[in-house]
Amino acid sequence: MKKTLIASAVAAATFSGAALAQSTMSASELAAKMDSMPTVYGNIQYAIAHDNFDGGPSTINHFDNGSTLGVKHDHEIAPGITGFFKLELEGLNADDKNGDDNGINDGDFAGLTELDEAYIGIKGDSFGQIWVGSDDSTYERAVTEIVEFYEVASLNQGVDYTTGEGDLIQYMSPSFGGLSIWGAVQFNGDDDTKGGSEKSYPYQLAAVYEVDALELAVAMDSNDVSDGNNENTYGLRASYNLDNLRLTGEFHTRKDASDTFGVMGIYTLGANQFALSYEMTQYDEQASEFADLDADTITLQALHNVSDHMYVYFEGYLGGGDEVYEYTDSLGQTASTDERSIASVGAVYYF
Repeated sequence: MKKTLIASAVAAATFSGAALAQSTMSASELAAKMDSMPTVYGNIQYAIAHDNFDGGPSTINHFDNGSTLGVKHDHEIAPGITGFFKLELEGLNADDKNGDDNGINDGDFAGLTELDEAYIGIKGDSFGQIWVGSDDSTYERAVTEIVEFYEVASLNQGVDYTTGEGDLIQYMSPSFGGLSIWGAVQFNGDDDTKGGSEKSYPYQLAAVYEVDALELAVAMDSNDVSDGNNENTYGLRASYNLDNLRLTGEFHTRKDASDTFGVMGIYTLGANQFALSYEMTQYDEQASEFADLDADTITLQALHNVSDHMYVYFEGYLGGGDEVYEYTDSLGQTASTDERSIASVGAVYYF
């Protein structure tokens, strides 16, 4: 990523005194100093969504859809070995500096109040990459492309795996003829509530194979947490790139919980991107919620890149299946319906 204006300003302020004191510093030396500075990046994401329950209420809201501000850096430790770190904050609630985002983000007030990613690690061509901290998990990165693709994603089918994104020790091997092996362990100590009342070490494993336009990935999550179901989750993804068209299919399963599958196509035409997907979740009879019910979602996206740093989009979601969409009726009672639709528009500026 190119150095941003913010990073350059920080570098200029930091080194202005040194530059004046060392009048003999060459342009290349100054450039090297600036290149050694961390990269600052971020985005502002605004969206408007109209949410309608068939036979029930409808609402419309304007909200911050996940604005972030981050900093990252890497440096050479030794020939062929690089150290790196990343810190990314969210919870900005950029739509309303005095309010609580109209209830969209659980009452959080404006400000960088939440941690999205934070980790440190080392990498090298000979041994791969290992990093520690909070980051997207191995299972998520390997096999959950569809649910992670969309912007608003309110009705996309979430996959049933429980190992989270914190306290992770992750590893990614070099590519061996297109095949790489990934792994993660979550370190839940005695005082960590993610493991329940006792310490636990849930883990994830994945194998990703890439050759020419084809990508194949398999992954599993041990789910060693206190949700009452200790069965593993297994996932499979296949993707194929055809010039401007990308096709993806996924399948995820967890015993006594649910099976989820989905297909998606993404077509790029100049500055425009169009995506269409179908997802379906079938809940087992033993599932903790929605037992023996089905839910499906059709999603359409049209996105336009205004420039290298800004894009706008429309997304439409149609949720169907059984009566799995719950709402509060006019009497204050919990009700459910078998159809829910969401139409959203948004804009993102990033640097």
